[in-house]
Amino acid sequence: MRRPVDASPGRRLSEPRSAELPPFLSRQPEGFYRSLNPATKLVIAFAMAAVAFAVREWTGPIVVLALVGTIAISAHIARRTVPFALATIPLVASIFLVNTFLYPGATDVLFKLGPVTATGSGLAAALQATLRVVAFALSVAILSLTTSTDDLLSDLERRGLGRRAVYVIGSAIGLIPRMLERAGEITDAQRARGLDTQGTPWRRIRGVLPLAGPMISGALSEVEERTLALEARAFAAPMHRTVLRRLPDSPAQRLIRWGVGIGSAVVIALALSGRLVLP
Repeated sequence: MRRPVDASPGRRLSEPRSAELPPFLSRQPEGFYRSLNPATKLVIAFAMAAVAFAVREWTGPIVVLALVGTIAISAHIARRTVPFALATIPLVASIFLVNTFLYPGATDVLFKLGPVTATGSGLAAALQATLRVVAFALSVAILSLTTSTDDLLSDLERRGLGRRAVYVIGSAIGLIPRMLERAGEITDAQRARGLDTQGTPWRRIRGVLPLAGPMISGALSEVEERTLALEARAFAAPMHRTVLRRLPDSPAQRLIRWGVGIGSAVVIALALSGRLVLP
């Protein structure tokens, strides 16, 4: 037996609420540089990295480092870029040693260390190469720290990039973080089972071997899980997917993208051809 509805004037039926987008669809980045379209930040990062490597002598990498520092300070991520710079130490150390002591054709000797000789030309080349590597790493760091991977991939797909290419880019970007996270989980699990992964360097080296098997098997199982998930979501379907969240863009940003891209290409071409000589 149905209960009669109370329609007395003292009570009001609940009114439907207006539909709202969930927070992950309606969130907007804070700050000027963070609020730029991901494509704009991608073009700026690629341009800075290309100029740092293609423009010879000191001007290219120093200008890029100055721009990177300005962006990092304005976006309040200066401290978070330090690990990216420290990650270049092994490569920078090898570049510094090889160029300083084995630079071909250098005659301006600074000092001798056994059978090798340090030269001034080699030292200058080593410092320039160091600046280029650090500038490249920090250019990528600025893009990574100010741009969400989901936002970047969504914007690239909206602009017509194929979903397979989007998937490859997303997998490449997230590869290192996933490997580090998986390695941490495996290490914690091995320690809980009594494996000693701390102490002397020899113990640390021995602790790496038990990680190899779970890392490889975990990566293979993850590939299978991703394949099944993509098939369940109709990844290969021919229809165009609907973009739920459109990221902010403007004619001014489009002008910036074209200006930065064409300007950096012109500077690189002039520098490589020898028509633009910079200190």
